[in-house]
Amino acid sequence: MRNRRTILLFALMVFVLPVTAWSLLNLYEKKLERLPVLGKTKSHRIEDFSFTNQDGAQRGTANWDNKIAVVNFFFTHCPVICPAMTKNLKTVNKVYENDDEILFNSISVDPDRDNPDQLKAYARRFHIETAKWELLTGNKRDIYKLARNSFMVVATDGDGGPEDFIHSERLVLIDKQRRIRGYYNGTSGKETEQLIMDIKKLKNEH
Repeated sequence: MRNRRTILLFALMVFVLPVTAWSLLNLYEKKLERLPVLGKTKSHRIEDFSFTNQDGAQRGTANWDNKIAVVNFFFTHCPVICPAMTKNLKTVNKVYENDDEILFNSISVDPDRDNPDQLKAYARRFHIETAKWELLTGNKRDIYKLARNSFMVVATDGDGGPEDFIHSERLVLIDKQRRIRGYYNGTSGKETEQLIMDIKKLKNEH
């Protein structure tokens, strides 16, 4: 009996404890690992922009000072993808509703129809708390240039003209230096959970 206990104890020390320690270390490293910095170059930053929000006020990067931003491009008449993105963004927003470091911008790709009144109606429809989550509209050419060249949510070319249209399900995570730190499929619950975790990682960097 004593020999059996000795063998079991030996096996525990030699095999089980190292595996457990490795697993815990791996989990700890994953929690602390830094997110990549994405973009065309290492110096890529989101360009300055200022658009009109649902209340008719000018908002943009000037309001991002010392903030982590989550940005998506949508339009209020979108029947499927945008409502799904909005629902998942609400989940993220709920987690960080009391965190003043985090803000959300949803920028319309259909600004001709999405005036401030339309954006406000959309916010009411989906019960969006706009104190930290602003819906933005503006000049189409400016928005499309920003989406393609700065946020890089699509790879297609275009000039923002009448025949040009962008539709992307991407959520973009931006750090306090206005660098892109992650892209997420806004229609995916799994990737929404990853975004929530990555925001926590980003907060730990600062």
